[in-house]
Amino acid sequence: MGENGEMSRLKTREHGEMTRPGAAAAASASSSSSSDALVKENSVSGSIKDSPETLDSLHRLLEFHLPAPVFEEVSRLLLGLNGGKVVAKFPLPEVVGGMASTSKFDIQGFGKAYSFTAAKEELRPPQLVRIGLIQNSIVLPTTDPLLDQKRAIMGRVGTIIDAAGVAGVNILCLQEAWIMPFAFCTREKSWCEFAEVINGESTKFLQEKAKKYNMVIISPILERDEAHGSTIWNTAIVIGNNGNILGKHRKNHIPRVGDFNESTYYMEGNTGHPVFETVYGKIAVNICYGRHHPLNWQAFGLNGAEIVFNPSATVGELSEPMWPIEARNAAIANSYFVGAINRVGTEVFPRPFTSGDGKPAHKDFGHFYGSSYIAAPDSSCTPSLSRYRDGLLVAEVDLNLCQQVKDKWAFRMTSRYELYAELLNKYIKHDFNPQVVT
Repeated sequence: MGENGEMSRLKTREHGEMTRPGAAAAASASSSSSSDALVKENSVSGSIKDSPETLDSLHRLLEFHLPAPVFEEVSRLLLGLNGGKVVAKFPLPEVVGGMASTSKFDIQGFGKAYSFTAAKEELRPPQLVRIGLIQNSIVLPTTDPLLDQKRAIMGRVGTIIDAAGVAGVNILCLQEAWIMPFAFCTREKSWCEFAEVINGESTKFLQEKAKKYNMVIISPILERDEAHGSTIWNTAIVIGNNGNILGKHRKNHIPRVGDFNESTYYMEGNTGHPVFETVYGKIAVNICYGRHHPLNWQAFGLNGAEIVFNPSATVGELSEPMWPIEARNAAIANSYFVGAINRVGTEVFPRPFTSGDGKPAHKDFGHFYGSSYIAAPDSSCTPSLSRYRDGLLVAEVDLNLCQQVKDKWAFRMTSRYELYAELLNKYIKHDFNPQVVT
C-alpha cells in the first residue's frame, strides 16, 4: 500500500506521533502532490472515496478524523465495553511489528493485541487463551499454474503464521478455502484440482507449524473425500497443538445467492455441530454462510463451545453491512467468543461468468473486504482488520467471561427449548399449518 493521503498520516501515528485534523497543516502541505497523484490514480474508478487509503477500516477512518474525546465515545458506542471499559490493548513483541512491516500485513492494534477480561473469581483462576485470525489475499494471478498459486499462498500465510507464533497465539484460524482463489463463482470444474484429502499437503504444512508453536490451527480447505467416491466438501480441519488431527467439520449451509454458485462443487455437510475440546478450550467452526442461520450458531453453543470461529469469503456489495453485526450478535446470544474471518482482495478469473441474476458477464466476484474481528459474549468487540490488506488479529480472552455472562443474562435458563422443539417438529412435516390467529 502506498504512503499517500490518509494512510501516510495513519502510519505516522503507528510510530507514536498522534496527528489529528487541525494539527497537520505542514503535513498536509507537504503531501499535497502525493494526494493529487492519489486522486489521479483513482480517477479510473471515478472517485477517491474508493481508495484503500481512505477506507482501510472504519475504525481507523474515525480515529483519524475525530477529536480524541469524541472518538472515545464513538468507540464505546460501536465496540461496546468489556469490564466497563473499551477493550484494552497490550503490546506484542517488537519483532511481530517488524515482521508485519517487512511482509506488509496489517496488525489492527498498531503492533498491539486486544485483551478481553472477566471479573476476578474466588473459586476459579482466569482461563486465558490467546486467539489469532489471519485474512489474506491470493498471491499470484488465477491464470498461473494451480500448484504455483497454492504454494505461493502457503508461503505467504506461513509468514503470518510465524508472526502469530511469535505473538504467543494458542488457537489460530485461517479463512475459508485459504489455499486457493474463491473460484466457486465460475462453475468451472478445473478448480476442483485444489481439493485435498484430509492429511494432504496443506495439512502437513500446518501440522509442522502447530508443533513448532504449540498452537491449535483451524484449516478450512476444499476436501476430497476419497472414501466416498472422491466427493468434495467445504471442510475445516482442526489440528491440535501437538500436530495431531483432532477432527473436521463440513460446511452446513451452502449459499445460492449472487455469484456464490458453490453447490456446483459441494453440498451441505454431514458432520453436525461438533465441538473440539482442545488443551486451550472448547472450540467450534461455523463456516461462512452458516453465520446467517441463528440455529446453526445456537447448536454449537448447546454443544458447549466457548469460542466459535467463522471462516468466510464474502464481498462488499452483497454483505458488508451485515458483517459487523452477525458474529457479534451470535456471541451475545450464545454466550461465547466469536472470531470472524474474511478473505481480502479482488480475484479476477480467466473467463467471464454469469449467475442468472441479470447482470452482465464479468470476471471477478467483487471485492472481498477482509474486516476480520473478534466479538465477546458481553457485546464488546475489537476493531476490524483492514478492508484491503492481509492481516493478523490477536486477542487474549478470559473464558470465564462465558459463564459470567450466562449467569448475568440467563439466556439458557429463560429459553423455552421445549416450545421451539415442538414447533420445529411440526414445521418439518408436509402437513404443517402455521399458528396464525385471525
